[in-house]
Amino acid sequence: MTGSDAGPTRIDTSRPHPARVYDWWLGGKDNYPVDEELARRILAVDGTVLRGARANRRFMHRAVRTVAEAGIRQFLDIGTGIPTEPNLHRVAQGIAPESRVVYADNDPIVLRHAEALLHGSPEGATAYVHADVRDLDTLLRRAGETLDFDRPVALSLVALTHYLDDEVYGLLKQYVDALAPGSHLIVSQVTPDLSPEAIGKAADHFRRTGTPFFPRSLAEFSRFFDGLELLGPGIIPVHGWRPAPEDVAAQAEGLVPVYAGVARKP
Repeated sequence: MTGSDAGPTRIDTSRPHPARVYDWWLGGKDNYPVDEELARRILAVDGTVLRGARANRRFMHRAVRTVAEAGIRQFLDIGTGIPTEPNLHRVAQGIAPESRVVYADNDPIVLRHAEALLHGSPEGATAYVHADVRDLDTLLRRAGETLDFDRPVALSLVALTHYLDDEVYGLLKQYVDALAPGSHLIVSQVTPDLSPEAIGKAADHFRRTGTPFFPRSLAEFSRFFDGLELLGPGIIPVHGWRPAPEDVAAQAEGLVPVYAGVARKP
């Protein structure tokens, strides 16, 4: 298991944090009034956010099952957020108990919950790295204490990239370059394509509180997978990516302005 070398943690409750806003939308309790205030403001202008948060979680479950069934036994989940069961390691190790999972996030609340993330199967391994996605060298070095980057890894960035500006393209390429052939990339991202007015208002609320927010079009989202082999059905709104019966039923609630995709490194 890997702990943290980040030193003493300090939780800033003066500004909202995306992981805690997301936690409120999922019905969690690990958020502060400033997070709830922003979450409610966005909900008031974008009624899709609650079902979007739930749809993202279900997509992560389906994507992890898909790559685990394809033989992937190592997972790096960046921007993991506050633990919500079943988390990624539960899904992966439920299929292959020997799976090795590393979570990474920069929120001190997630660090506080890291112990809960580390209870995996005895045959496998689970670890937590307290690091920002932009600190690629540190994050990969620490993750390498648990994962073997000479073997395939599934890199999961679910509902993270819309908090990063266009530096994300170069950053993501560096992460993918560090992965062995046969690795997989799992990504979901908010888009303005399906609900431009509501997403525009939500983005304004995020930015007014100092939280960068960058919804991306289909063409912009597709760039994340340059040079990779997309798994079917390709890039699609998140409900439609290899839907389970509950996802088909959830589609009746209305659209979710989030794209999703999974690709393999050849």
